[in-house]
Amino acid sequence: MSNEVINDITNEAKSKMKATLSVFENDLQGIRGGRASTTLVDRLIVNYYEQDTELRQLASISTPEPMQILIRPYDKTALKSIEKAIRDSDIGLNPNTDSDVIRLNMPPLTRERRQELVKFLHKRMEEGRVAIRNIRRGANDDLKDFEKEKLISEDDQARGEAEVQKLTDQYIGLIDEAGKAKEDDIMKL
Repeated sequence: MSNEVINDITNEAKSKMKATLSVFENDLQGIRGGRASTTLVDRLIVNYYEQDTELRQLASISTPEPMQILIRPYDKTALKSIEKAIRDSDIGLNPNTDSDVIRLNMPPLTRERRQELVKFLHKRMEEGRVAIRNIRRGANDDLKDFEKEKLISEDDQARGEAEVQKLTDQYIGLIDEAGKAKEDDIMKL
């Protein structure tokens, strides 16, 4: 019985930590690096016939050159809406429309802008770590409650907390790894 309880709690914690890591990695894709990346715009929301639609559903997006994103709408009538969504977004790029395609030329990052992006990245990394620690706290609280209710022994509680701590260390390490890789990408000239 006690092993099942501990397994349930650790499995739930692991699944929540996995989801947190996944959200963090998706956020990283939206942070500009040293090269053009389609992930910078593919989730951009475009008002298309009064419907909010992700850009990747309205156009093919490619990077024909290292510092350029090319957007080719499937429906040419969406061109103006896509342009407006890009201008209204916070990606800081100016769309150049060329008949039926939109080109986004990426200016090289200045040293100051790179430092701002790294500072923002570190903030996001810390938020990810805090989220993982909150999951750990929730799991440990559950273990304490089960011990108080005499469903598990003190030894089982300690073993469960050790397992949860192992998971916490593992997922914080994965967040740090992903963040470090993104930082290297941002700082690469």
